[in-house]
Amino acid sequence: MIWLYRVLFVPVLVLLAPHYAARMRRRGGYGRNFGERFGAHRPPPRVAGRRRVWLQAVSVGEMLAIAPLLEGLRRDGVDVYLTTTTSTGYRLAQERYAGLAVGIGYFPIDWWPFAARAWRLIQPDLVILTEGERWPEHLQQARTRSVPVLSINARLSDRGFARLRRLGPLSALVFDGVTRVLPGSRQDEARFRELGVSADRIIFAGNLKFDVEIPRISAEEAVQLRRELGLGQRVLVLGSSTWPGEEAALLAAWRRWRSDGMDVGLLLVPRHAERRPEIERLLVDQGVAHHFRSRGAAPGPVEVAVADTTGELRRLTQLADVVVVGKSLPPHTEGQTPVEAAALEKPIAFGPGMANFRVIADDLVRRGAARRLAGEQDLYAGVAELLMDAQRRAELARAAADWRRENAGATARTLAVIRAELAALR
Repeated sequence: MIWLYRVLFVPVLVLLAPHYAARMRRRGGYGRNFGERFGAHRPPPRVAGRRRVWLQAVSVGEMLAIAPLLEGLRRDGVDVYLTTTTSTGYRLAQERYAGLAVGIGYFPIDWWPFAARAWRLIQPDLVILTEGERWPEHLQQARTRSVPVLSINARLSDRGFARLRRLGPLSALVFDGVTRVLPGSRQDEARFRELGVSADRIIFAGNLKFDVEIPRISAEEAVQLRRELGLGQRVLVLGSSTWPGEEAALLAAWRRWRSDGMDVGLLLVPRHAERRPEIERLLVDQGVAHHFRSRGAAPGPVEVAVADTTGELRRLTQLADVVVVGKSLPPHTEGQTPVEAAALEKPIAFGPGMANFRVIADDLVRRGAARRLAGEQDLYAGVAELLMDAQRRAELARAAADWRRENAGATARTLAVIRAELAALR
């Protein structure tokens, strides 16, 4: 099967190259260490007696979630070479983990010459992949070298699960080469089993994101941050990791809240900062006083602030009175993670489209820690009810804190599996 993948990879890459090149230009930052995408990594020499782990993480959420693992492995005397796929992930890794990883680089293009080159240079004893990362050539290189592979915080989206299920028994080949699968939820565990991953390869560990300790900002810092955003001390709704169409929906709801006499500000944090021009056109066309955080401190009060920066969502979430989770309003169906907002004990609302976090979303609603909106038409009324009822917001916040505490422990379970695999190495 790997030979078929190698043959088909080139025409598929040629077909998709223009799309990815355009996306890279929009997001920027890909020029630095570009050769690493072709396997030209420069890790430090191996140290005698020390194990080396190659850890691959992509999204900002994944990159933040691995912090306790990196700290634990550092204490164990294990060297971690950390790779990522996006320029955003790369910048975040450089900022946060330069002292915890022996090297940080871009994950190579998953084709034989580039993957093999990277493997020869990095020389890992163990490979760790986060969430949905499953690269056929990467796994083949691990098999060739008899290197164990762990899939941690492992998950399967609705779409990915449906596609793999259509393959029938062949779906198990996708996980060939993965030594252990550590699902992030019981739903994911059941899905891996249904796709043919044997029970002895599955170890339930839970979601690492439940364990992340988020530094709290002081009351003075919160006042200063609100001043920098131009939002003052009014009640604040946060659109968290919004996708196209959701900014317009939030603006429409915000206008109605204001017309009802509520002194409410709106803070938008788009999932992709390169959508800045599109969002600015929307705000200008509607005549809304606004400010983009990437341009520095606001010169004065505004009605809507846009945090088009990277790595600040945790701090900004702490300012919010209500958090509306992005990618959850139609036509979007996947949802963004509500875990960090819950960890920060914030009242949460999200639309019907939370497929990638269905178990978490259902659990939060069941526990009274979040409110599910029927759709864009319910955004105004559902959030307005929370804005007008401080006691109800406090109840949701307490329930979110209880839910987070009861789901903790994934880091310890995951580290135990990693340590066992490293101890079993010859």
